[in-house]
Amino acid sequence: MDGQSYEMSARTETRVRQRRVLYIPGFDPVPARKYRERYRRGAAEQARISGYEITLSKQRTEGPFGWHVEAETGGAKTQADIEVLVWSDIVKDSMSHGIAATYLQLLRTAWVYIGTGALFRLFRLRKGPVIAALYPVIFLLGQLLIALAVGAGVAALTSWLGAALIGVPLTVAGLVPGALAVWGVLALFKRHDGKVLAYYLMHDYAFTARHRGANPPALEARLEAFKARVLDAMASGADEVLIVGHSSGAQMGVNVLADLLRAGRLPVAGPTLSFLTLGQVVPMVSFLPKATRLRADLAYLCQQEGLTWVDVTAPGDGCTFALCDPVAVSGVAPDQGKRWPLVISAAFTQTLTPARWKALRWRLFELHFQYLNAFDRPGDYDYFQITAGPKTLAARFAGRQPSKSRITRAINRYTATQ
Repeated sequence: MDGQSYEMSARTETRVRQRRVLYIPGFDPVPARKYRERYRRGAAEQARISGYEITLSKQRTEGPFGWHVEAETGGAKTQADIEVLVWSDIVKDSMSHGIAATYLQLLRTAWVYIGTGALFRLFRLRKGPVIAALYPVIFLLGQLLIALAVGAGVAALTSWLGAALIGVPLTVAGLVPGALAVWGVLALFKRHDGKVLAYYLMHDYAFTARHRGANPPALEARLEAFKARVLDAMASGADEVLIVGHSSGAQMGVNVLADLLRAGRLPVAGPTLSFLTLGQVVPMVSFLPKATRLRADLAYLCQQEGLTWVDVTAPGDGCTFALCDPVAVSGVAPDQGKRWPLVISAAFTQTLTPARWKALRWRLFELHFQYLNAFDRPGDYDYFQITAGPKTLAARFAGRQPSKSRITRAINRYTATQ
């Protein structure tokens, strides 16, 4: 893979006056307005640090949720309309399971990743995200052991009290208060899951494992709606249409763009088409046996001249497959003609001050969102310049070489694309 060309598409302009940005979140139940507020805070901070101007105002497009941005960088003025492609309702539905159902999900998810051998191959690729995947399993099993211990103690106490008070051990009768105690402890843990996120993360991995890598029907239907928004943006007269996929939103962006390009539905003379993936976890899906659609789309999209695809991760983010070329490691890179993605590092240890890095280092969830935040010492990766600045994605990274430490070895057992 090292010999592949990473030239940017010839079909790009360098100056952007109008941009449409379509942002695909990861597995996140929060309302879309949270992303607007994150953008507002980060843009103000980055503008102060980097010396440009940026302001937000109300949405001007007809999408489900978004906002308008006006920026001035070095005298160049740019306007951007940013939309969030919402699927948080699907996420919430998948998280509506009770305690018992969640533990069944745990068993099923563990069986899928261990039984297919995917877990061990993923561990050889990057340990961080696999440890993150094991985190909810360990926490939930730990909670269960604590609950069982408390339940056993309550049952034993009930039996002892029966023997002490009436002279007859209530061994069988003690099972009822013991079972209630188990359930009460588990319910208490679930009620306070916002602090440890064990249930949330378990639902996240179970969502992927349930169909062994294939998209659930509800998600496929939502991708059709996303395609319609991309087509609307491409017909808007913008200079650039930028698709941003964060975390598991990255593979959804791959599906959307591959479908549209393969079907010839995008205008040849339309806006510059750009694709930015951030903190991607593609191997968590592509290493599963039924992820044939995703693998086929990866193999197709990586060869297209009609777009620019830049993949940004950081080794400091333990929830991403940092610097792993998602096409190559999935085992579907073609022998010739691979153009994308350009894999680069956000280099948190270099772009954040030591104080901020120290503050964020063990806040794994917030680190996974750092790509959407301001940087103290930004390099060529500046989320707000990419989404609201005067250069196209291709122009911004023109001549940029992929990170030397990127991983391209194919260790996926499942490489079928149909």
